[in-house]
Amino acid sequence: MTNAITTIGFDADDTLWQNEQFFKLTEARFVAMLAEHREIDQITTRLLDAERRNLQHYGFGIKGFTLSMIETAIEVTDGRVEAAVIGEILAIGREMLSHPVETLPGARETLEALTSDYRLVLITKGDLFDQERKLAQSGLGELFTGVEIVSDKSAATYDRVFRRYGDGPERALMVGNSLKSDVLPAIAAGSFGVHVPHALMWALEHAEPPTDRERFRQIDQLGELPALLDTLSPPAA
Repeated sequence: MTNAITTIGFDADDTLWQNEQFFKLTEARFVAMLAEHREIDQITTRLLDAERRNLQHYGFGIKGFTLSMIETAIEVTDGRVEAAVIGEILAIGREMLSHPVETLPGARETLEALTSDYRLVLITKGDLFDQERKLAQSGLGELFTGVEIVSDKSAATYDRVFRRYGDGPERALMVGNSLKSDVLPAIAAGSFGVHVPHALMWALEHAEPPTDRERFRQIDQLGELPALLDTLSPPAA
């Protein structure tokens, strides 16, 4: 079949392994440090604003998050934040960068079930060193034909990656927990976009489901992907 899917892209963070929960736990510790200076909701709002501003400078990932926490600490204390607090922020940022990887249920089993019939490509954004570390610790690297760590995910990104590793976006499918980064731009490139919701979602990744798009699908857990693929097209010969 000329329309058969031959290539599957997988997001990494909160699709194959836990990620956002560590940001949430760190944010809670950060807020507790500064609770005497502002109300909790004021601190979290300031932090999210800093993250939004800093994406264009630092990109996605833990290092940018740590710098945003420092910037927020300076703001909410009117420049009077103590050096010890800055040191603690840096320390919890380093903790995040060394946290053991926790793969999500069904991740390995799903990849193993598909790797013989499809070209699997890991497409993730964030800090290069941290994403390489998590991939190595996950033990999943051997199951992928290619790995792409990108600064952002756009339709052009998916078009380029699926042409490089597969037969173009029209014969590809992207799987991820973020509608904004994994699903919408993949569909815009001509691919299928499969949403696998995660219990936690970063506010800056929020988007509405494109339920009117023919190539949009949603599954409750990653283990449902092989059965979904059977309904779309048989594996390429």
